[in-house]
Amino acid sequence: MASKQQPTTAPDPTEVTSESLTLVQAVRDGLATEMDLDDDVIVMGEDVGKNGGVFRATEGLYEEYGEHRVIDTPLAESGIVGTAIGMGAYGLRPVAEIQFMGFIYPAFDQIVSHAARLRTRSRGRFNCPMVIRAPYGGGIRAPEHHSESTEAFFAHQPGLKVAVPSTPYDAKGLLTSAIRDPDPVLFLEPKLIYRAFRGDVPDESYEIPLGEAAVRREGEDVTAYCWGAMAHRTVEAAENLAGDIDVEVVDLRTLSPLDRETIVDSFEKTGRAVVVHEAPKTGGLAGEITATLQEESLLYQEAPIGRVTGFDTPFPLYALEDYYLPEPARIEEGIRETVEF
Repeated sequence: MASKQQPTTAPDPTEVTSESLTLVQAVRDGLATEMDLDDDVIVMGEDVGKNGGVFRATEGLYEEYGEHRVIDTPLAESGIVGTAIGMGAYGLRPVAEIQFMGFIYPAFDQIVSHAARLRTRSRGRFNCPMVIRAPYGGGIRAPEHHSESTEAFFAHQPGLKVAVPSTPYDAKGLLTSAIRDPDPVLFLEPKLIYRAFRGDVPDESYEIPLGEAAVRREGEDVTAYCWGAMAHRTVEAAENLAGDIDVEVVDLRTLSPLDRETIVDSFEKTGRAVVVHEAPKTGGLAGEITATLQEESLLYQEAPIGRVTGFDTPFPLYALEDYYLPEPARIEEGIRETVEF
């Protein structure tokens, strides 16, 4: 199968032909762009073909690329991921969709025991270029097993990269990098912001490198670390505090590998930190970020590092969903407590 030349530079969307897209539309655009460039890119999963996916992220791809490149699978997550591993090992670049992150656990063994270890186990004879896409997180009034945020399970696994976009521009660029990566990437899509806003997305192919965080807002008093849907709520909280507290907001974008350089540099600039995520507090990635700051920058620390997170309970049903997820007001309170220590 032929692969065309693949541009890599991340362009300024104001300087090239772009379209205003939602995040889920940018995912679809990223898939289509890479499928145009590389015949080895295959999309597979439950209802991704004729139905266009549960969130319509693959809408129209079946009609455009046909049943051999857009494959409707049985409802068997272990089978979906296991098949994708075999495809990747033998030269294809499969993009497997799991309908919700809460459905990914039947495939957990395939992901952590096989996909993530294939390069090491085969001593480099095989690699596993594959992407597993999964909508994740709460906020859309879905049942609890449709709303989980268990990214820490996968960020813990060596050999597996984990990316989480928070803007349409990043969604296309990070997905492009994930598809082209020689090893498996878990690509988590925050469904709370699938259609919450639009952003300019270049028509051309481009990459945003995995492992590079983005500073969404410059500040001097405290750094707030976040990712996914929480990036927008954290920026909103920072803007609400402007004039009183100057908050720097760092959107990690990739959870494995972490951009430790940006994390540490920002903390050494502000001396205070708050980590925001919607996953439960215990064992969440806020603990890893906190430990990194303690190891690398203890002498710069001016206050205990705060955590604004979900609670250590199963994800609640409708009546308590808004309370469970960090809201701007709760993020503001966490920032104030850290700064006023």
